[in-house]
Amino acid sequence: MKDAELFVWSPVFYTEGLGAEVAALGEVRHLVAPNSLHHLFLDAWRQAFPEARLYAAPGLRPRRPDLIFDADLGDEPPPEWAQDIDQVLVQGNRITTEVVFFHRRSRTVIFTDLIQHFRPGWFTGWRALVARLDLMVANEPSAPRKFRVAFIDRRAARAAIRRILAWPFEKVLMAHGAPVEHDGRALIARAFHWLRP
Repeated sequence: MKDAELFVWSPVFYTEGLGAEVAALGEVRHLVAPNSLHHLFLDAWRQAFPEARLYAAPGLRPRRPDLIFDADLGDEPPPEWAQDIDQVLVQGNRITTEVVFFHRRSRTVIFTDLIQHFRPGWFTGWRALVARLDLMVANEPSAPRKFRVAFIDRRAARAAIRRILAWPFEKVLMAHGAPVEHDGRALIARAFHWLRP
């Protein structure tokens, strides 16, 4: 972000080596839990970067009463990063409400769990069968079936996807899959075609 400020999205397992690599990039100012499922390592990152602000996705505060959050994520970006990053809540899902982000300078949209793509062989045994049925190992990134079925307010979801598709993005990052470098908009449109009325 501007002035070498860092926005750490969905922090992974913390190690001192990883923390040093991240700190070498700039100052960690924002630690972001993008949905109520991606929160396991927030405390370690908060301890490593105590000056950073901690942001909670909708539904996360009750799950993590041990953490003191500085702010809640909403349907619009807070002033701290509004010039660099846009965001939208994808609401209406029984599993979680996910905040999808758009990093303006890199023209990258950032998904957490609503789009996934594991390589063949990632899962073994019965998990491989479940992953295949759930579309997690499809030909390209897609919305897993469990999330599709969990949308009880498809009108709200469609409105969020329309906003996402209006962003001028080219690339797609996701927590569970390799980055997509080209034609991201077409991929997202295909991934959510099932939401059409």
